[in-house]
Amino acid sequence: MFSWLGTDDRRRKDPEVFQTVSEGLKKLYKSKLLPLEEHYRFHEFHSPALEDADFDNKPMVLLVGQYSTGKTTFIRYLLEQDFPGMRIGPEPTTDSFIAVMQGDVEGIIPGNALVVDPKKPFRKLNAFGNAFLNRFVCAQLPNAVLESISVIDTPGILSGEKQRISRGYDFAAVLEWFAERVDRIILLFDAHKLDISDEFSEVIKALKNHEDKMRVVLNKADQIETQQLMRVYGALMWSLGKIVNTPEVIRVYIGSFWSHPLLIPDNRKLFEAEEQDLFRDIQSLPRNAALRKLNDLIKRARLAKVHAYIISSLKKEMPSVFGKDNKKKELVNNLADIYGRIEREHQISPGDFPNLKRMQDQLQAQDFSKFQPLKSKLLEVVDDMLAHDIAQLMVLVRQEETQRPVQMVKGGAFEGTLHGPFGHGYGEGAGEGIDDAEWVVARDKPMYDEIFYTLSPVDGKITGANAKKEMVRSKLPNSVLGKIWKLADIDKDGMLDDEEFALANHLIKVKLEGHELPNELPTHLLPPSKRKVAE
Repeated sequence: MFSWLGTDDRRRKDPEVFQTVSEGLKKLYKSKLLPLEEHYRFHEFHSPALEDADFDNKPMVLLVGQYSTGKTTFIRYLLEQDFPGMRIGPEPTTDSFIAVMQGDVEGIIPGNALVVDPKKPFRKLNAFGNAFLNRFVCAQLPNAVLESISVIDTPGILSGEKQRISRGYDFAAVLEWFAERVDRIILLFDAHKLDISDEFSEVIKALKNHEDKMRVVLNKADQIETQQLMRVYGALMWSLGKIVNTPEVIRVYIGSFWSHPLLIPDNRKLFEAEEQDLFRDIQSLPRNAALRKLNDLIKRARLAKVHAYIISSLKKEMPSVFGKDNKKKELVNNLADIYGRIEREHQISPGDFPNLKRMQDQLQAQDFSKFQPLKSKLLEVVDDMLAHDIAQLMVLVRQEETQRPVQMVKGGAFEGTLHGPFGHGYGEGAGEGIDDAEWVVARDKPMYDEIFYTLSPVDGKITGANAKKEMVRSKLPNSVLGKIWKLADIDKDGMLDDEEFALANHLIKVKLEGHELPNELPTHLLPPSKRKVAE
């Protein structure tokens, strides 16, 4: 059991004892942040109150994209099995939000039943009404992948005339609700017909402040030639740069995420490398889940503090009797000035403030006379939480990470390339010759021997100084050559014989061809005469 105690008098009277990070987050939220949110009506403006299920749920991956970009097929590819309610086609087939989750038996739970289940993190979606709940289901099935993560499939975002038809609920607001709670947001684009509709553009803008969770997949990339793919990739980056206003570039993965043969296999190696990078990113989610929830709570606390300052400032400016309506209009119109004043008085970063236009729209419908004045004690409690409790909880996160086994997503497509000859990079680079009976370096050894005997060997070995003269001709940096030397000098005598010298040159060739060096020398690269020495 982990526990930590504060140092001030109040903490000595009421010590905080947490057994898990999840329990600590729940307690901190309910006892310290929630009172501030309720006092200043935070939930009416920004986000509903968090519940226990929000802290306990598995990591979630949200898939967003225009229709026919392969969202549902992507889930099918990861799970390697169909899921209840799945429909795939070139037309807009998925017209519902589908939460694909682990269950003992296959089945579908409709939205109205889902939002009353306290064990599921969807209860607050009730606020979006029946029009949304009739388009929201949970598909449950037993699957190894879903033991570690849950996946949210979304309706295809419409383009052209179709986007003018109302969905009956605020689509962007629902996506924003999910974005606050998921661990990863994957935007899918179709390389064969790349365009960003007005609705998709609005959706991406609604996901602002969650850029750290966003990844982009350029899907169906096997349908176009290499030259076209380069142009499509450039056009995608240009389009995203206009919508996502961040100095950093969003990570884009290129591939074809389905189980059919590649139509144009020219870029197979690129697709394999990109798939492995994306899989590693998804597999890391369970390991980083506690840290992500902690980070989201900190972001929420900072926003709640700013919100309290805004509401209390508006309350302070309101007259007590006459002219309330006119003053309200004036305050809403001058909200940017109020933001500036709060920023200066309380040393708050401009990035912590809510969107100005949206805040002005929300304030129009509010009764300012019901707003509360500044209550310093509530803010002090939140400041104390950010300064002390969160720091202590960070220590607990690290303790849990070291004491638990490594958590990774397993099963489905994640297993297919993990072991055997179809693993990424198998038989390439340092892995070349892994299944050969003959030592792979022997193929080029005669060429290396000619160089070896020009370097004045003594008793069949060359010195480190003489080896260096030859090795630096590769123009590799000293840090890389030093690693190659350690791998090649098997008997650790500070000299190289002809086999060790040949091995060093083989590893130089591996590095020059763009492959990574191994941290330890693989068994198949050991020279035959040295294998007993290594054992």
